[in-house]
Amino acid sequence: PACVLGIDLGTTSVKAALLVGTEQGQVVAESCSRETKAYTDSLEAGPQGMEQNVQRIIRALNECLAALPQQQLQRVSHIGISGQMHGIVFWKREKGCKWTECGTGPAFEPEEVSQLITWQDGRCSPAFLSSLPQPQSHISLATGFGCATVYWYLQKRPDFLKSYDAAGTIQDYVVAMLCDLKKPLMSVQNAASWGYFNCRSKSWNTDILKKSGFPVHLLPVVGDPGSVAGRTVCAWHGIPKGTKVGIALGDFQCSVYSCLTERTDAVLNISTSAQLTISMPLGFQPPETPDPSSAVTYFPYFNGDYLAVAASLNGGNVLAAFVDMVAQWTEELGLQVQESAIYAKIIKAALAQSDSKLSVHPTLFGERHIPEQLASVSNIAVSDLSLGHVTRALCRGIVENLCSMLPVQHLLETGVKRILGSGSALARNEVLRQEVERIFPFPVVYGKDVDAAVGAAMAM
Repeated sequence: PACVLGIDLGTTSVKAALLVGTEQGQVVAESCSRETKAYTDSLEAGPQGMEQNVQRIIRALNECLAALPQQQLQRVSHIGISGQMHGIVFWKREKGCKWTECGTGPAFEPEEVSQLITWQDGRCSPAFLSSLPQPQSHISLATGFGCATVYWYLQKRPDFLKSYDAAGTIQDYVVAMLCDLKKPLMSVQNAASWGYFNCRSKSWNTDILKKSGFPVHLLPVVGDPGSVAGRTVCAWHGIPKGTKVGIALGDFQCSVYSCLTERTDAVLNISTSAQLTISMPLGFQPPETPDPSSAVTYFPYFNGDYLAVAASLNGGNVLAAFVDMVAQWTEELGLQVQESAIYAKIIKAALAQSDSKLSVHPTLFGERHIPEQLASVSNIAVSDLSLGHVTRALCRGIVENLCSMLPVQHLLETGVKRILGSGSALARNEVLRQEVERIFPFPVVYGKDVDAAVGAAMAM
């Protein structure tokens, strides 16, 4: 039977999954993931910059595919690719990669390609963003968005842009290399994540951009998610030449696609960051202009549908920062405790405290709609200072923060019947799960984990 290959080019790792059709539907036959270890210093933007080495990302991708069974790769009929949204990578059209022979057949290596400036990049300050022309889009512009980064280079390092004639997200780059596209192709999902894109007309704000000197020749052609971008120009790790490759998709939409089966389900994902997502009614169109103070963003999904997303920048990363703080304190006291041991102990201590009067507002990393509001702790009483009380209040704060962004009342009004809980932080932290069940008045189903690589394959 034919297989579909799904690939996700994530922030920290690359994952590949092979799906085969059965009477029960598509099932994962094989999967593999490799850490990219791709973070690198930003020479131009300094400590605010957040960049990744594209060579390392593609090396991890090649390692992933080399680890999958050859006989199954030879039966791949379609490839679906997703990856981190908002970010941007630049390349030279005719020299974006070179194909070489490796142990499992031909593979490509990046050639004249910039670093990937990721979605976490912080070089565009609020003052810089406010100096840019107002986009005609329902999504507010933020630092880390592809078009904002291009504006930054235009003003601060204009010579940099002269070296390249193509740009896209990292997943768009991979699709362009596999299919030897003369002009990069981008899905509506990724285009919306760059800013200056109108989802209603499915077009870039070219008039607005041209007036301010933006290099519009760098903007990819935009197509519908789920459509075919092209065919592989070479056999690739044993995958036949001429295999259909889908237009690259957003990792967020693919993660949701991998688990959302009913329109009445909400997806709650807590991993590094946290998201609460619901399907908007059929025919929904986002507003013409963004509400910068709104915590909810409308993401283009599949078949013209939209997801309402409360995307919090504060999830498992807040717990990781808390564990890191405890580790530093113990070290300063002359003790050595492994962070993994601290994690297990704080959860155990919190499970022993069913309640805490402490109130923790956990926005350690700010939020896109209120970047200036950082974390705070209030209602501090002597009786609530134990490790268990603090951890319990912190876990509750993470869930309450998400709930404040997309309130229960709104979920009820849109007909939500249950919550699908997913993500690494939720999977390994029983206290977080208890707080989810305490705060949301819906049945919560765990274990159906989101998987962008699987979603990318399913969307083909």
